[in-house]
Amino acid sequence: MFVRLTGCPLRCVYCDTEYAFSGGDLLDITQIVRQVAGYRPRYVTVTGGEPLAQKNCLPLLVALCDAGYEVSLETGGAMSLEGVDNRVVTVLDLKTPASGEMERNDYSNIARLTPKDQVKFVICDRADYEWARFKLDEYRLAERVADVLFSPCHGRVEGRELAEWILADNLPVRFQLQLHKLLWQDEPGH
Repeated sequence: MFVRLTGCPLRCVYCDTEYAFSGGDLLDITQIVRQVAGYRPRYVTVTGGEPLAQKNCLPLLVALCDAGYEVSLETGGAMSLEGVDNRVVTVLDLKTPASGEMERNDYSNIARLTPKDQVKFVICDRADYEWARFKLDEYRLAERVADVLFSPCHGRVEGRELAEWILADNLPVRFQLQLHKLLWQDEPGH
């Protein structure tokens, strides 16, 4: 289950959740945990917008872990991971040059990652791919985290093309598609 928090300080050119920049319902942590329980999930992802931009994100992560869920946090990487509960799996999205937000990456977050975490790159073009390859090596990401994910930017690079680059270079990464784009064609709320 996704818990999508509103607001984001970034404006990536390929943002797929602009509807999460504003609006939504103001709920306290107890209300959120109660709503999550109604769906009876095993796994809960807290995402956004940028969830770490919300002052109650860290207590929400703790409450979800305490409730017995497997919890992950999807973050854009511009905000510090300091204080994230060690039970949470972090998915750190390092912004590539074509995102328009590469300068906002907080590389000190890489030292906070654990072997259960993931690093994601949304690849828009061959230059992004080469940059991501460099970061993969520079930070020894494949040795540091459980998974490094390379995802083709919807409408910018074909999935098959990215898969062929990965295979040709024998990269130790997982190919990831944006399934919500394929399943719900960008309908808000999915």
